[in-house]
Amino acid sequence: MSAIPPGFGELHGPLDVSRAAMAVLDGEGRVLGWSPAAVELLGYAPSEVLGRPFTSLVTDSSAPELLPGLRRVLWVRRRAGHTARLAVAVLPLTPGEVEAHGEADGHAGLRDDHDRGTRPARLLAMADAAETEQWDALQSMLRGLATESPVGLAIYDTRLRVVWTNAALYAEMGPADYAGVGPDDMVTHGVVLSPGMPGTLEEVMSAVLTTGEPVLDLHYRGRPPSAPDRDYVWSCSYYRLEDTAGAPLGVCEETIDITERYIAQQRLDLLVRAGTSVGTTLDIIRTAREFAAVTTPQFADSVTVDLLETVLDGDRPAPPATTDAPDSPPMVRVWPPGDVRPPAALRPVREPNLLAVPLRAEGADLGIAAFCWEHRRNPFDPGELAVADELAARLAVCIANARRYAREHAAALMLQRSLLPRLLPQLSAVELAYRYLPADSRAGVGGDWFDVIALSGTRVGLVVGDVVGHGLGAAATMGRLRASVRALARMDLAPDELLARLDDLVTQGIDERAAVRIEGEDLPEDEALGVTCLYAVYDPVTGTCTMARAGHPLPAVVDPSDGTVTFPELPPGPPLGLGGLPFESAELTLPQGSLLALFTDGLVRGRDLDLDEQLDTLRTVLTRSERPLDDLCDAAVAALLPAPADDDAALLLVRTRVLGRNQVAVWELTTDPQAVGRARAAAAAQCRDWGLGEDLLFTTELVVSELVTNAIRHAAAGPVQLRLIRDQTLICEVSDSGHTSPHLRHAASDDEGGRGLFLVAQTTQQWGTRYTPTGKTIWAEQALPAPPQDENPTGTGE
Repeated sequence: MSAIPPGFGELHGPLDVSRAAMAVLDGEGRVLGWSPAAVELLGYAPSEVLGRPFTSLVTDSSAPELLPGLRRVLWVRRRAGHTARLAVAVLPLTPGEVEAHGEADGHAGLRDDHDRGTRPARLLAMADAAETEQWDALQSMLRGLATESPVGLAIYDTRLRVVWTNAALYAEMGPADYAGVGPDDMVTHGVVLSPGMPGTLEEVMSAVLTTGEPVLDLHYRGRPPSAPDRDYVWSCSYYRLEDTAGAPLGVCEETIDITERYIAQQRLDLLVRAGTSVGTTLDIIRTAREFAAVTTPQFADSVTVDLLETVLDGDRPAPPATTDAPDSPPMVRVWPPGDVRPPAALRPVREPNLLAVPLRAEGADLGIAAFCWEHRRNPFDPGELAVADELAARLAVCIANARRYAREHAAALMLQRSLLPRLLPQLSAVELAYRYLPADSRAGVGGDWFDVIALSGTRVGLVVGDVVGHGLGAAATMGRLRASVRALARMDLAPDELLARLDDLVTQGIDERAAVRIEGEDLPEDEALGVTCLYAVYDPVTGTCTMARAGHPLPAVVDPSDGTVTFPELPPGPPLGLGGLPFESAELTLPQGSLLALFTDGLVRGRDLDLDEQLDTLRTVLTRSERPLDDLCDAAVAALLPAPADDDAALLLVRTRVLGRNQVAVWELTTDPQAVGRARAAAAAQCRDWGLGEDLLFTTELVVSELVTNAIRHAAAGPVQLRLIRDQTLICEVSDSGHTSPHLRHAASDDEGGRGLFLVAQTTQQWGTRYTPTGKTIWAEQALPAPPQDENPTGTGE
């Protein structure tokens, strides 16, 4: 079938006398005239049909009589023998019309048969039935578009002024004379909504008129004269009208009212945007700001969000009351910010310019969201109310999630901070500073930790660790491991042995959880699995630092002489709980004033951070090691983490000190029992040189006598060493080659011995035993009298 039906471009139909095949009939139906078009249509020459009844050519036996006014389809035999389906119309003729038709152009074949005494009475128009039916359908369509179609139609001339509108457009716009009106003047507050289109309809139609390119489904909003207070949205299409030669005649406009569909789509899009744009973080204030950004001005002119104070505190609010309580719980306006009094009750409110919807989630009231309009007059329709309820429900879910996160985050942070050292110990061995930055993301608080542990002999234990995961579980795991490290450190274990014991504890916990799972209880994975840790022991007497690590980043060491920063290669150990390689210690000799930087990987690793660049940045900051440690900490954090981080980060800076020679006295003793007296005398003389009081002198002689006696009596072999350290306390140490740990016991009244360690424990602050590669050391500490104000309290230096 042709895209353009035959005769579509004709101004007259196939049965019009200007186009149809014509025959003149007398009163009895005989042919008196036969046009050339009839010859072409049926093949009969005039001589073959004149005088014959036309019905002799009709093959349909039920054909009616050809009376004026008849219009129908007949089957007519062609001269070639086959039949043709023809549309025929019978018109009456007056004597004047007979002459006119006999002399008309194109009908020269008409003949009058005066010999028979007949006169023309009827005019028979014939045309192909299919072509006629197509023409009739076209005319019916055009009539329908003009009078019955719901699609608004308007025709504009080449000046883009209205020349015709159909009934639908007239009814939609309202009764008025639109002739000569421009396209942008038919409505008020008109706005082209389709992106990428010109700003006015006249510009759109001008382009169509010029280029001939149609525009389809352009969305346009405005207020018609029939409804000056309400916005409508139309889908508009434009195409150029041309004459038969292709010259532009104007532009045709088709409009369909899509207001309800457009509003429904806009509301659906709003809900989709709310679902993706509100609650992107677990911060309540930011969630309220996101909600306002999504809903204004698309849904309302302004939005306020008021929440219960308990919600902001992370607490779970009480269930909603069945009636309005006279004393409603206090609320805080979180958006927009400012000192504005929120509403007093959590109940729905519908006023001409205000729609307030309670925020409820998990059966509890959280607050209220109020949508405001400045110049609204129309009542709220059910769709608006449903959208407001859905928006409020989504906001409530996001706020409830943020409240739970805030509560858990606060609890985890409180737990973590309670487990981390609040105040670092004041030690002679080191100067300390630290920074701890909890994660600032929806992942929550992590399990990074650090610790500084005072050990015997003025030594100090330094710890940094990182628990995998975030939240309360990670914080609790960190606390468990920190307590374990402190307990193991108090046993004066070497760093590699301490990590091995800690690894055993982690593995034991993993095995216990696996056993519980076998019995049917589903427990989460132990977050201690994969923990990294670095443990170091610094001795200010020898200036040595012994370190071991379990999958942890290498520390940075700064040489005080030239500021050179190195990351010493420590033996790599696996993270805790993974097994594999054993842990090994490495010993570094650190000059006075050396700087150690211990940190977790959150300081140098991140989603968008390059590790090598971060380490270079840290190296640059640490080269100025002479600066105060707090300043160095701030500089490192500012350079490495300028923005909120996705993971916890801990940094511990340690500046080392070395005890002076006048603070340490050492004697090598033989295993001769007479050595006890010599040791006691040497210790007493040293205490006098240090200016210690007689009370302390007596106690020191007692402690030295008992510890040296015990070492000589129980040492397996080899020499015995006595060492006195004058630091914040007076420390007495006796070392021997034995590996048997002494035990404190209460001697009976008739026992000759067994009271030595008991006396030591009663006369000193604390005592203990530590093991060395060559044996053991028993130590005891005594408090020193307060030094004069002009004396160096630390006693460091030469």
